Amino acid sequence: MLKTLRSVLRFRPVHLRAADRRLSTVANIADYRLLARRRLPRGVFDYVDGGAEDELSLRRNSEAFRRVEFRPRVLCDVGKIDTSTTVLGRRIPVPVILAPTGFTRIATPGGELDVARAAARAGLPYTLSTMATRSIEQVASVSDGPKWFQVYVWRDREMVKDLLARAAAAGYEAIVITVDTAVLGRRERDVRHGFTLPPKVGLRTLIDGALHPGWTWDFVRAEPITFANVTGTTTADGSSAVTLADYINRQFDSSLSWRDLDWFRAEWDGPIVLKGIQSVEDARIAADVGIEALALSNHGGRQLDGAPAPLELVSEVASVVQDRAEIICDGGIRRGSDIIKAIALGARACMVGRAYLYGLAAAGERGVDGVLRLLAAEMERTMALTGRPSVADLDTDLVRWRSAGTGDA
Repeated sequence: MLKTLRSVLRFRPVHLRAADRRLSTVANIADYRLLARRRLPRGVFDYVDGGAEDELSLRRNSEAFRRVEFRPRVLCDVGKIDTSTTVLGRRIPVPVILAPTGFTRIATPGGELDVARAAARAGLPYTLSTMATRSIEQVASVSDGPKWFQVYVWRDREMVKDLLARAAAAGYEAIVITVDTAVLGRRERDVRHGFTLPPKVGLRTLIDGALHPGWTWDFVRAEPITFANVTGTTTADGSSAVTLADYINRQFDSSLSWRDLDWFRAEWDGPIVLKGIQSVEDARIAADVGIEALALSNHGGRQLDGAPAPLELVSEVASVVQDRAEIICDGGIRRGSDIIKAIALGARACMVGRAYLYGLAAAGERGVDGVLRLLAAEMERTMALTGRPSVADLDTDLVRWRSAGTGDA
């Protein structure tokens, strides 16, 4: 009997480090989100997690993937799965690009450096935001992987010109011009919390910080958080508390138009990605003027509430653009199977933002590693189960939209 018990009893390993304990039970991106929610103060978590107004677009971004089902084939040779593809001429192991996220050090002291190192290990492009809390040069110093630079267009074009020159000198391969922020969307979770960057210390902040001592201890020990790429160059560089709405209204150029793309071509000798395309008409114009890649995106549901879910645009945009520009689907990715669906509908790759931020908030750099591994493993498993051994085999025959009103089992 004792021998039988020994043969069936199994004990989980004892993890001494808190991060190891947190990660030992993670099965998917949703689990990373739960860990992030527990670790971060409420206002900080809502800044990462929230969307604009009623958050309709935020929810629909992910819900759109649930309305697409697979049409798997069987008895296919899936003994070897190839998840790699090319994006802007570079071969990458999975069709994933790490999206730009502003003020990343709000999650962990390492912020963008943690994310960039994890992306480099995975061989995936990391997109650094203009509003990053680590500079163009700092990120380049820790990452020899592919790097893109996201551009928010300031009223001061000389400053933008300088940012582009710095990115080119530091080896960034492409620029991503965000085109959906003429003004800031109303993010009502932030309004309710009175959230600023960096967070202002008040009674509510002190109470919330006491309830989340790990994050608070990291925050108070770390160097001050600023918009590192523009520190000292504007009167609102993040060194003092500022609301995003005030910052954008003061600094961003709301007069940006299609005419300005000629200026960017003159200042940047490399591929250009337009991020924030939300209509077939604008996709057609972008392809007509020679833009290399289009990121179909509603800013993660953080700008115009009621904007279309990017996945719903992929097929029609692909039919109009064809091979004139690469399509990147940005928004709502929570599983590797989501990536498969977007590729099958016509995207070249997907951008992930919140997914890796959840990992970062949960366990720092290791959390980002874990998120990227999960997405890659889920993608490989889905390809095997659907009978598609390579990304080149992912086509429209693989998927179909579920009929309206058809619920999940």
